[in-house]
Order: sequence, then structure tokens, then C-alpha cells
Amino acid sequence: MKERVVTDTSNFLSIDYGDIILINQKRYKVTGHEREYRFGMDDPKLWVKKAVDMDTGEKKIIKLTYFETFETSLGGIKIKRFRNPDKEGDVLTLVKSHPYFMQGTVHRDAKGNNIRVLDIVQGENFYVYINSLEMDYETYFHTVLPGTLKNLVRAFEAIRLLHINGLTHGDIRNDHIIVEETTGNYVWIDFDYDSEATENPYGLDIFGLGNILNYAIGKGFHTHYAIQNRAVYGDLIERVEPEDFSILTKGRFLNLKKLYPNVPSTLNDILMHFSRGANVYYEYVEEILEDLNRCIYAIF
Repeated sequence: MKERVVTDTSNFLSIDYGDIILINQKRYKVTGHEREYRFGMDDPKLWVKKAVDMDTGEKKIIKLTYFETFETSLGGIKIKRFRNPDKEGDVLTLVKSHPYFMQGTVHRDAKGNNIRVLDIVQGENFYVYINSLEMDYETYFHTVLPGTLKNLVRAFEAIRLLHINGLTHGDIRNDHIIVEETTGNYVWIDFDYDSEATENPYGLDIFGLGNILNYAIGKGFHTHYAIQNRAVYGDLIERVEPEDFSILTKGRFLNLKKLYPNVPSTLNDILMHFSRGANVYYEYVEEILEDLNRCIYAIF
């Protein structure tokens, strides 16, 4: 059977196993689709193709043009979010050769559709990495967390690079950081989400960084539902207040010093900037970095 060569990727749903995507005289053979595993889902992302460079045999990820729009809420403020392939292309161009971002090239097909050909970052995502650590919290706090926070500082500095160039990541999550196997770098992936923010255009990124810090410092997330388990959390449920929880994610516990008394107040205070009880919020990555660097220096 003759292989099908695709030069117009507009109908990405029709592009399947064995098809060849021709991009600027280079051929990429489709070997499958990427999948969304978040929140227990296992759904194919049909606009994101696994492929092989037919000249080199190197495995690639090819992201085709796909648009979707939805609303999210940040502290009660509705924000329009949408996929923006061109913005992801701008980020890839800016961060070329940067060790804390995924790498790739941006192209146009015969119909002008944006195509991003991405290198695969080898490693496990930050969510899986932290979740896989089998040790008590005291051991984690003293042996793993110091290095983790130092790596996060470098990753947050990389996000600052985007912001000072007028760009955002757009979808900062624990599974959008890959702990790279060969270097140990915390590498950011997936930049195609964008938003229309009436206030701080970097607000969603800032709160995403807060979630990552909460996950790292807490050795996982702790929710209102979970802390009702007295066998694990003791009497914590009796000591919590509404102000101890995230302003962004309902039921996500932030006041970790109530759970782990050895968490320094200065470190806990960073998390509380993202809580319902906060009077002052971070507006820029620099502010988080300043507080975080001070904590690392003083504590570890």
C-alpha cells in the first residue's frame, strides 16, 4: 500500500499511523498520538502526533494547529483561555538552546497552518517524580527539598525570561516540568495556551508557580477531603480555617506549617500569598524569586 504524504494538515483528525507529514522538504512518519493522562484521563490528543524523522530516525513530537477556547476563574475573576499555536512558536524561537525549555522548530504547511516539530525531553514529569519518592516527610525535607527548591529557582528564572519578553507559559502545571534524565534540569514543556487577562497578564503563570511550590514543599498536594482522614492527618481537620486553602483551587490546603511544624515560617509565608486569607499577592516572578532565594539561603 502506497504511503500517504500530507502537505495540508488542516484536517489533523485524518492524519494517522503510517502517514508522512512533509514539512519544508523533510519527511516525518506518524507513529501514534500523544495522550492526556491528567486527572485520570487517558485520551488521545489527536492534534499532537508522535513521529519519526525519516532522514535521521530521531523520534519527534509534531503539534498541529488546533484551536479551543474556555473560561477559567482566578480569585473570582473570569479569564478567557485559548490555544495559540503562534504564541508557542514565539516562545520556541525565544528559548532556542535554553536548557530549561523544550526545544523545537516552527513551520508552515501548504495552507499556512502552524506546525511545531519538537524534540522529546527524556525524563519523568515533576508530578510523577515527587509522587514516586518513598520516604517520610522529615527525610524528604532535609535530603530532597533543598535541591528541589534550588532547581525550581532556576526553572522560575526561566519563566521570568518569558515575562520580560512579553510572553507567558500559559499552562504552568506539575506535569509540564520534566526532570531531564541526563542533566537533572527542570525543563518546561507545552506553551500553546494563552489568555485574555484584564488585570495582570502574568497572573495565571504566577499562580501556577504557587501550585508547584505547594506540591514541592508539601511532598504532594493535600486537600480538604484528604485531611479528614485522621489515620493519616490526625486532628488537622479540626485546626484548619478557610484562610488556609488556595484562592485558586478550592479545597487545596496551603498552610503546611499546620501539618508539618518543621516547615519554616518564611517558606510557609510564600505559600500563604496564594491563599484565601492573603492580603497581598505576588504580581511578578521576581517577587517570588526574591523570597524563595532568601529562604533557601537562610534555611539550607
